[in-house]
Amino acid sequence: MNRHRRRHLIILGAVAFALCLLIASFGHRYATALYLDEAAARGHNTLGLAVTALRGQLARYEKLPQLIADDPDIKLLVSNPQDREKIDEVNHFLKQVNHLLESSDIYVMLNDGVTIAASNFDQTPTFIGENFSYRPYFHDARDHGEGRFFALGTTSLKRGYYFGAPIRTETGVAGVVAFKIDLDAIESSWRGSDYEIIVTDREGIIFMSGRQDWLFTAIEPLTPDRLARTAATRRYANAQLRELPVTRSATPDGHDLLTVTDTKGARQYLALSEEMPEADWTVRVLLDTASVRVQVLTTIAALVLLVALGAMGFAVWLERRARLAERLQVQREAQEELERRVAERTADLANVNHLLQAEVAERRATERALRKTQADLVQAGKLAALGQMAAALSHEFNQPLAAARTYADNALLLIAHGRNAEAAEAIERIVSLTERMASISRHLRNFARKPNEKLGPVRLDDIIHDTLEIMGWRLKAADADFVVNLGPGPLWVKAGTVRLQQVLVNIISNAADAVEGTERRTITLAAERTGEGKVAITVRDHGPGIPAAIAGRIFDPFFTTKGVGKGLGLGLSISYNIVKDFGGTLSVEQHPEGGTIATIVLDEEPPAQSLEAAE
Repeated sequence: MNRHRRRHLIILGAVAFALCLLIASFGHRYATALYLDEAAARGHNTLGLAVTALRGQLARYEKLPQLIADDPDIKLLVSNPQDREKIDEVNHFLKQVNHLLESSDIYVMLNDGVTIAASNFDQTPTFIGENFSYRPYFHDARDHGEGRFFALGTTSLKRGYYFGAPIRTETGVAGVVAFKIDLDAIESSWRGSDYEIIVTDREGIIFMSGRQDWLFTAIEPLTPDRLARTAATRRYANAQLRELPVTRSATPDGHDLLTVTDTKGARQYLALSEEMPEADWTVRVLLDTASVRVQVLTTIAALVLLVALGAMGFAVWLERRARLAERLQVQREAQEELERRVAERTADLANVNHLLQAEVAERRATERALRKTQADLVQAGKLAALGQMAAALSHEFNQPLAAARTYADNALLLIAHGRNAEAAEAIERIVSLTERMASISRHLRNFARKPNEKLGPVRLDDIIHDTLEIMGWRLKAADADFVVNLGPGPLWVKAGTVRLQQVLVNIISNAADAVEGTERRTITLAAERTGEGKVAITVRDHGPGIPAAIAGRIFDPFFTTKGVGKGLGLGLSISYNIVKDFGGTLSVEQHPEGGTIATIVLDEEPPAQSLEAAE
């Protein structure tokens, strides 16, 4: 009987071993193909985003060169290139447009390629006097109506994408406008990821990459023909071109693999590519296959372990079956062994009962751990709420504290000069500010839940007067002119006094930040009745305005365009919710003439006495 059982175990071990070999052989191939397909799907998404970003950046500027070329002053300049006054005028015009569009450079060339006006006329080096007739974007624009080219600037030594547009006069094409844009912002977003993105030209030379050590290397052999074509256009100026050590291979499923050997060692990448024919580029996403190999090995190991556990379980089952057969045989042979077997079975039941009790105890312990985890999560949520409230209080107290500090400094100076009455007045203002801060604290506390402050008629000119007391120091620091226009009669709105003042402080503070350091530092606050029982309050500045890319996010909590340490991004979010509690609306938009305009629309609510007098 033991010999028969041993033979079954040997056969079972042989079958399990054969299954493990099959899994290691065929399973490795299948798992590799599966995980490479998954990696390729992720890579195609990344590739699509990268290509979309590049196309979007190019499309943003491609029509601008022709618009500039159609400018009458540009046409007058190329018709009379010796006019120094017109050259100076066009230089300043190009510099202003270049700054406004956030491009790299704009310059004007005659038909011989000589630059006569440029946005960098006052910089060193400048393009003025340089001849760029060797660039494809120049002769393509002059001869065919449009030029596009990516290259390393021979003068600035900066990479950029060039657009060219012909300048047409009554006598025909008299010159070319060139427009250079910078793609470094897109490239910088590729760094620090678990994949590499590269962009190559038609010669296979990498000119954009998240890896700076790969720039100006070629993934194709640098044959004399390729080098000659690149040198003819001076695409990469004096940059040293070299071949990137690359070994190409392919999987049976058609996936392209690149093995790159560099200073970091040899790495294998799954390569996915997409052509950009409009720019004559090829965009590639390279995904490191190390993670795929780890996943494959983990899967194979798990399958082998599963087979081994299955074989062990089956062996245990065979062993138990054989023992049960032996017991039955013993029962048939000797009835006297019945009591002993009953005792053994009773012992087995007791063991099972013990195991069940242990399992019940383990489940109870798990339930206690789960409840503790839930309590910890609730506490973590409370701490997060307290952290957000602390950040909001810091933001809202910053301006009154600055005003109180100014009054305190003035009080010290007044006391030192014996002007005690004026010092007492400054201290009274500090006391008023501290009371205002306490009120703000109560309102910010209510901001976290449903506010319980009763709304009523508030006189707008009183609110603005108190607001300017707090904001006077900020407007003075920004050297801003503050103009108030409230119309002929007093305006009353339905609101809360302190919270409406909070809203105006936040909006005026943002306006002061916007105009600080600009040429036109005027902030205008106006209010008027709009009909249907509404009052509109507008605050307009002449700053740089709101970029379209972030216009939809300005009311999000903790979103700010200011530098580190200059704002938490809570002001507009809190103001929006306060105005909403008043039953009004708050909007912030780009003004058509430049700058930003914030509009608060509230219900008009005259005081009760005024209503009785009217009756």
